[in-house]
Amino acid sequence: MPVETNSSELSSSKGDRAELVNLPEWLRRPVGKASELSTVQRIIKQRQIYTICEEGRCPNRAECYAQGTATFLLMGPTCTRSCAFCQVDKGHSPMPLDVEEPTKVAEAVSLLGLKYVVLTSVARDDLPDQGAGWFVQTMTAIRERNPVVEIEVLTPDFWGGRDANLPEVTPDNLQQQRIATVVSAKPACYNHNIETVGRLQGLVRRGAKYTRSLRVLEWVKQLDATIPTKSGLMLGHGETVDEVVETLRDLRSVGCDRLTLGQYMRPSLDHLPVQKYWTPQEFDDLGAIARDLGFSHVRSGPLVRSSYHAGES
Repeated sequence: MPVETNSSELSSSKGDRAELVNLPEWLRRPVGKASELSTVQRIIKQRQIYTICEEGRCPNRAECYAQGTATFLLMGPTCTRSCAFCQVDKGHSPMPLDVEEPTKVAEAVSLLGLKYVVLTSVARDDLPDQGAGWFVQTMTAIRERNPVVEIEVLTPDFWGGRDANLPEVTPDNLQQQRIATVVSAKPACYNHNIETVGRLQGLVRRGAKYTRSLRVLEWVKQLDATIPTKSGLMLGHGETVDEVVETLRDLRSVGCDRLTLGQYMRPSLDHLPVQKYWTPQEFDDLGAIARDLGFSHVRSGPLVRSSYHAGES
């Protein structure tokens, strides 16, 4: 459903431009040395594969690249959803799958000497299985070269419409089947981000739903209770502390084990404006609340992102 916005919110006024430049001090990070970035970038570019670090303009990519780590973005750089916070390109006609991509990612993992890998993807609503099988193919390729590597997945919701040829198959059935496909490959952690509080889902996550995302995490636990589940929120869209805590309780109610909380940073003037910059102390306070609620691993800070130091879990 289209989201109504005030034209002044997305204008290119001097005030908006200042918003993109004049960040709070705690959100400023050094760009990083070219020598620390070049190895990962060279390996990625040579194989024509993608990372969410680059496509999502992650503020931590200099640090992660310097440590020889990256989060791989599967199935191309174009997403079939149009979330209003995300830097990844949107489009209804994404490129065909590169049949060599699983092998290329496995080669990159081997060359980088990674012990813990995060695989994520754009949403591919155009594919029959929404890309669930592609996650498994890539996991298999990595393990064939690197049997001891642990693999975390950060998936979309795998939501799909009714199959016209199978009227008894509902979207819920299809979604669960796709999740089961990935779960059967035994990831080290299954991550699906709820991104924001319930009240703001329609504005922030076009094409996604709050209850649907909770259901993803719940189904993973029902399918295999031994797999840790993880989710994350980006704060700064206008949510309140009470709404955040309510969301954390909802995540715990479906057995979510791990949590990331970070600050939303507006990628461009075409994206939703930041409503609030949460302070480091506020993130610390929310992190303490999350631990009290029973999350086994919590990362809460302005620059925290879904895959930041994921292997330390």
